[in-house]
Amino acid sequence: MEPDQNQKKIVNRLRRAQGQLGAVITAVEAGGSCKDVVTQLAAVSSALDRAGFVIVSTAMRECLDNPDGQNSLTVDELEKLFLTLS
Repeated sequence: MEPDQNQKKIVNRLRRAQGQLGAVITAVEAGGSCKDVVTQLAAVSSALDRAGFVIVSTAMRECLDNPDGQNSLTVDELEKLFLTLS
């Protein structure tokens, strides 16, 4: 996948999470049920996690394709980023 496609995919996931977070805020302000709020919050968390994994996997691909590139990360740095999401 090309870098522009990856960036678009990441932005779409983040926008989806932003919309879901807006729904959580609205539900809390409206006195929504605990179950509904937690379910929506879990969806936000999942969307953010997926965006993070796409970002890390994109970085891994970039490092494999261009190990001496300006934005290249070491294996240790990639591992630390990956573990940050878990």
